[in-house]
Formats: sequence, structure tokens, C-alpha cells
Amino acid sequence: MSTLVATPATNVIQLQPRLRNADVVAGNPGSLADVELDRWANRLARLLIARGATAHTRIALAVEPQIEATVSAAAVRKLRATPAQLADAAAAVPGAAIGITTRARRAELSDSIDWLILDDRSTLQRYLVSSDAPITDAERLAPRKSA
Repeated sequence: MSTLVATPATNVIQLQPRLRNADVVAGNPGSLADVELDRWANRLARLLIARGATAHTRIALAVEPQIEATVSAAAVRKLRATPAQLADAAAAVPGAAIGITTRARRAELSDSIDWLILDDRSTLQRYLVSSDAPITDAERLAPRKSA
């Protein structure tokens, strides 16, 4: 049985009709099945790896929509990194050099963190062409920093 995550239909990462081996509950648009969560988190984890994240990296999370927050937390776990939720009034997270957010939140956040902005066009383009295959130990341990 799949675990489902529900969110309003106005989410940043739009659900696609490409489910394999999983079902979204009929009549509940905006629900995400386990298999899709896994694939989406793998793609996002690869974007974090490209920014230099590895196992044990502290990654700030400043993401509001439920699906995006769930996928972001899953991507951080796949890297075996440490998620750091941003407190409501905080602009930075001690020890975090990389973070995940949306354009709506970016202005209030610290410039000392390299923010991956989920709803930025270039992020979405890189996300859509990245692999959804499982993250390997070699990927988790070998940092790659994009130019």
C-alpha cells in the first residue's frame, strides 16, 4: 500500500500522469504516491549533489507547499545529509551552506546560504532532465560543484 501526501493543487512541482506501480487516490488530485516521491527525491538529491552536498552536509529547508517540503526532506535523507528546518523568524541556519526554498521565501533568507530555488526556471529545467534512478553511495560521497 502506498503512503500518500496531500497538498493543494497549486503546488510548484506539478503531478504528472506517469505513475508506474503506484496509484494516486482517485478524486484526490495533489496526492503523491511512494514511487513518485522516491523518483522526485532522487532528482532533487542530484541537484543538491551538483551544488556540493554530500552525506552529512547540513541543508537548510525553507519550503512551504506540502509536496515540495516532503520531496525536499526526502532528497536530503537520500543523501544521508542533515536537514535543518528554518525557524519561522530565522533567515539563516547555523552550519548550513546549502538550502532549498521557493521564490516566495527567498527574499527573507540569508545570502550566506547557497539556495536551490525550486520554482526557478533553470532549477526546473535541470530537475526535469536529471535521473530519477536511486542515489548511489559513490554519488553521496563524491562532491561535485557546478560552475
